[in-house]
Amino acid sequence: MPENQNIEWKKSWKDEYLKWICGFANAEGGKLYIGKNDNGEISGLENSKKLLQDIPNKIRDILGIVVEVNLIKENEKEYLEIIVDKYPFPVSYKGQYHFRSGSTKQELKGAALDKFLLKKTGKRWDSVPMHDIEISDFSNDTIERYKNMAFDSRRSQKEILTNSKELLLENLNLLDGLYYKRAAVLLFHKNPEKYFTGTSIKIGFFRTVDDLIYQDIVSGNLFDQAENALDLLLTKYLKAYISYNGINRVEKFPYPVEALREALLNAIVHKDYATGTPIQIRVYDNRIVFWNDGTLPEGWDVDQLLNEHPSKPFNPDIANAFFRAGLVESWGRGIKKIRKECLEYGLPEPRFRYDVSGLWVELILNSAGSDKGSDKGSDKGSDKGSDKTSDKVLQLMMENDIITISELANSLKLSTRTIEKHISRLKDQGLLKRIGSKKFGKWKVDIDK
Repeated sequence: MPENQNIEWKKSWKDEYLKWICGFANAEGGKLYIGKNDNGEISGLENSKKLLQDIPNKIRDILGIVVEVNLIKENEKEYLEIIVDKYPFPVSYKGQYHFRSGSTKQELKGAALDKFLLKKTGKRWDSVPMHDIEISDFSNDTIERYKNMAFDSRRSQKEILTNSKELLLENLNLLDGLYYKRAAVLLFHKNPEKYFTGTSIKIGFFRTVDDLIYQDIVSGNLFDQAENALDLLLTKYLKAYISYNGINRVEKFPYPVEALREALLNAIVHKDYATGTPIQIRVYDNRIVFWNDGTLPEGWDVDQLLNEHPSKPFNPDIANAFFRAGLVESWGRGIKKIRKECLEYGLPEPRFRYDVSGLWVELILNSAGSDKGSDKGSDKGSDKGSDKTSDKVLQLMMENDIITISELANSLKLSTRTIEKHISRLKDQGLLKRIGSKKFGKWKVDIDK
């Protein structure tokens, strides 16, 4: 029986192993064996009787929980089995919160600790009340604009137009007792970044993955961000093709506007705002990539996201306000809408990818359009080809983070030595990292470079 997420072996007892018990209690529970070596072989205990009394008392006094401690004897050797249940409330070791992940113990800090505590207490990050927010802090312009959107969407009654700010926010479930929730600040505050970092949207135009030409940062409350980011994409980052229907001028963008809008709104509604990482939109000549830091519902993957409807959005209070304004539909439909709009527009199937870093949505131009001018600006043909190959290497790694060098070489019709040179160059530029061993690790592309 090897060590795993629920089993740990220790040759002798040390009080610091209370941290491991804390980690089991905060995760899925588990068993800690005292008197077994790293191979799971029984080494035995000389003071097993004393430990049988001391350990339960220490766990109760320091961790505040009760566990089952059993004395087991095999082949004339004794060892202890400590059985730890999963606890519904957070368990701390002297103010520290530990968590069992895989076969390791981790101390939770920062955003990870915040998310853990909220989950244990049944709250979402956006529903936490803030004690220092007044009604005067909210933007009158945004609230009036919201009222009109909500009425036009027919998801709210006409009376919404005459509601006071206080009543509007209360009806949107943005109050917790006497205090406004974090979601209210993100949605309607004059300056949300006064309280939360990384709530903005970064938009950049890239010639290649590592060649940023220009960028913008879109700040403000979420309704302002949604409007201003889409406007920037359409007026600055994407060129409309001009044609005429008789005397009428017709503009057609390379991507369907509705697909761009849905990708942007989904990123805003389902971002994990606890991490402090901005939404990122990367525009290339042949594709556009939306990325947001966030997680899918527990047990879900991208295939389920495309074919089913999860019961709750990542930020329910934010999603509710966007829904009432007519900006989004129920959770999960936005992804299907992006897919439908692209296919009806004559574009390839959009790509959706989810990993530990977040959710990626990629809209792609047809191959004819993607080859046209995709590497403009390179002075030397060799540099141009090298950049394009590095770009393809990173793209394949983003699609499959455990892809091997041999598989990369086969996909790109290059030698393994050439692939290794590109990987070394990308690592030097800080665009690529290898996490874990050469055999069992994975690639991590740093999209923020």
